[in-house]
Amino acid sequence: MTTRFDQSPSADGLWTGLRGLDGQPCAITVADGRIVWTGAPDAVPAAHVSLPRHEGGGALVTPGLVDCHTHLVYGGQRANEFAMRLAGASYEEVAKAGGGIVSSVRATREASEDSLFASASARLQSLLAEGVCAIEIKSGYGLSLEHERKQLRVARRLGEAHGVTVRTTFLGAHALPPEYAGRSQDYIDLVCREMLPALHAEGLVDAVDVFCERIAFTLAETEQVFQAAQALGIPVKLHAEQLSDMGGAALAARYGALSCDHIEHLSQAGIDAMAAAGTVAVLLPGAYYTLRDTQLPPIAALRAAGVPMAVSTDHNPGTSPALSLLLMANMACTLFRLTVPEAIAGITTHAARALGLQDTHGTLVAGRPANFVLWKLQDAAELAYWFGQRPVRCVVRQGRIAEGAL
Repeated sequence: MTTRFDQSPSADGLWTGLRGLDGQPCAITVADGRIVWTGAPDAVPAAHVSLPRHEGGGALVTPGLVDCHTHLVYGGQRANEFAMRLAGASYEEVAKAGGGIVSSVRATREASEDSLFASASARLQSLLAEGVCAIEIKSGYGLSLEHERKQLRVARRLGEAHGVTVRTTFLGAHALPPEYAGRSQDYIDLVCREMLPALHAEGLVDAVDVFCERIAFTLAETEQVFQAAQALGIPVKLHAEQLSDMGGAALAARYGALSCDHIEHLSQAGIDAMAAAGTVAVLLPGAYYTLRDTQLPPIAALRAAGVPMAVSTDHNPGTSPALSLLLMANMACTLFRLTVPEAIAGITTHAARALGLQDTHGTLVAGRPANFVLWKLQDAAELAYWFGQRPVRCVVRQGRIAEGAL
């Protein structure tokens, strides 16, 4: 039986017997759910020495993981489309046959809020057990005010129930709903003039996203959504350059986007714009793998330009049914050729930045909420090396010992 998060033990005290990513011994002091000190074991402040102790036994410690791009709340599943693609159908052919995003829209609209919460909660538990302490959850399978609201309400409930930082992203411009077939502009007007203002007023929107692609929305339609978000003071991000080079990344950068995600077809102009704007590149190897893509993201060019690279599961029912952020780190290394330090930063520091959480998550710094993970590992490289196992010893989330035991 799983312990309710609010009944989990406090992490307050002195955490010793830890090793940092550099392999050196370290210690952490937690008080009132926040990190108040971190440093070498022989430099523990005198006032902390008598605090209750949590012995790490030589465990590797990292910041809590951050999954910065997910579509966690949805109805149904799309295993049949997986089979279609294996039989030779393309992503676009699946969509044109009535599959793709629209099939998840049907199932999500039919599902109750409680059933969506139950199914998403089970998926979230898998991510939390692996050390995720912050997560983005997008809407985009409702495509109407009523059902987008339902998705975002579930996302908020998940954060409260599981004691995890949730950032909600309104992705009303994910696909054209069937009732708006042939009326793309009318739907974008609805998104900008009715849906976004209403959901924002209800406190359900932390960021706004658009699927800018030839099978989704144009640059002009994307900019209209960005302008609506900007008028409300909401940050933006973008599904950009996944299937073709639409120039979406450069547009998003002009609006100071938190991130551009997928980016397999990203151009040098897009890279330069992102670098100038401080926009994070979010790599989604799960989708690349599932779709059997062959166009690699321009990793070397992103690296050369100094664009921070995050890594995420992109959990969704159609193109990345992944529930392991560590597996995504491995894929980012093996498929995209990230280094181990890049992959670790991609699921911690840079992922936090992609959600605008760089001041509270992604690093072990005094004054921040206590979100960290103890791993039964000898070397930091093992975080990206193993797949198919969970080497978590203990997860401290929001100042509580949320998973595992010492």
